[in-house]
Parts: sequence; C-alpha cells; structure tokens
Amino acid sequence: MLSYQHLYHAGNLADVHKHATLSWVLEYMTRKDKPLSYIETHGGRGLYDLEADEAVKTGEAAAGIETVAGWFDADHPYSKTLAACRDENGDTNYPGSPWIASHMLRSDDVLHVAELHPLERMILEDVVPGVHVHGQDGFDMAFSQCPPTPRRGLMLVDPSYEVKDDYRDIPRHLTKIAKIWPVGVLMLWYPILVDQRHRGMIRALQNDIPGAIFHEVAFPPARDGHRMVGSGMMIVNAPWGLEDELARIGGKFGAL
Repeated sequence: MLSYQHLYHAGNLADVHKHATLSWVLEYMTRKDKPLSYIETHGGRGLYDLEADEAVKTGEAAAGIETVAGWFDADHPYSKTLAACRDENGDTNYPGSPWIASHMLRSDDVLHVAELHPLERMILEDVVPGVHVHGQDGFDMAFSQCPPTPRRGLMLVDPSYEVKDDYRDIPRHLTKIAKIWPVGVLMLWYPILVDQRHRGMIRALQNDIPGAIFHEVAFPPARDGHRMVGSGMMIVNAPWGLEDELARIGGKFGAL
C-alpha cells in the first residue's frame, strides 16, 4: 500500500505489543549457535523519529512507548533493543522491526525485507545496512524465498490492513507458507478495530493452521475517533516459553 507510512503510528501500543514479542522470540532463537533466516513482508523505513511532525500529530507514540517503556525490565530483550537504538540514533528515535532484527541477529543470519514505498525503502536501505531489501509485494517476496536458506528462521507479516482484501488473503497466503516452510516460526500482527473486522480472518486461520497460538491485548484509543482498540499476534511454531511471556506482556496491558 503506497499511501501508508508507519511514521504516523510508530511507537504506539500495538508496536509495543508486536516488538516486545518479536524481541523475545529473536533473543530465544539466537541462543542456539545455528544460523537462521529472517523474512519480513512489510518492512517500513526501519527507524522513526518520534519528534517528527507526523508522529507528534497522531499522539500514538505519546500514548504508547513514551508512556509504557517502564513496563519492561532493563534486561528484557525489548528494553535492550530500545536502549541500543537510542544510543546509536538519539533519544527520540524508535526502531522498527527490521532494525530490531538487524540489531539482534548475527553475522551468519540472513535478513530479507520487502517494502514497496520508494521513500520508505530508500530510508530502510540507509538505516538498516546488510539487509536484503526487496521492492516488491511482500507475499510475492515471501513465496520467492520459502523455504529459505537457512531453513531455520522466522517470518513477520505486518501489513497495513488499509487494503480490505488483506483480511481475506492472509489466511490463504499463510496456510501456503506454513506448508512449504513447515519449520518456520510465522508471526502475524493484526489490528483490533472497533468493528472487529479481524474475526473472520482469525476463524479462517484457526481452521487452516491448527496449533497456532493467538494473543490479543486491548487498550484505549489513542485519540478521539481512533478506531484501533487493541492488537493481536498469531504465532505458528511458537518457541517454548512464549505463551508465558505473552501472558506477562498481556498483564501489563490489562492495567491500562
């Protein structure tokens, strides 16, 4: 979706949910001394200045990471990544998932990220060196890479959902990927909107990919009229211990 720019939403509570989960999974997977592949279907620019006009205008970061950073102990993988991002780029910057992956993975790991928007892709290539950036549809890229080399790895699917067909197409795409890459950890983020339009997609995924885990958190809208009131994650081949970690993260949101 060429009109979507995540800078307006970077660091919001959905990002906190998604990136805390991603950081934990990457930290777990890199404990083993075996290389892995990281594939991301909708990368964005990778790094966001939360004092940019776009971010300030929506107030989502102010209601998100700027309010809840203290939820996570200093030794949590998410906290360590945020600290590294600030040390490298300045205190007002927030890492997108490609930056998080690039920071946490090792020299023998392989990163593939798709991004269609020309400006976002140019910034991504600049701020996240060493990543294979693909200027093509995210699922087309995913299918071209799966099964990847190395076969051990993780895929993050994080579309804008500005295209309503995403809710219909994602179950079909992920079911196919799960079959051709049965050992891959597949992570899908989805928004929870006031109209609950995600429910049909979730029913299809539960039916087509048995054993996947789902985790949802609720939070107040960031501003009057904002339609997002929660965040969801689906994980296929979830690492051991992730459900306990998600319960801890969910408990933090429950205090909002």
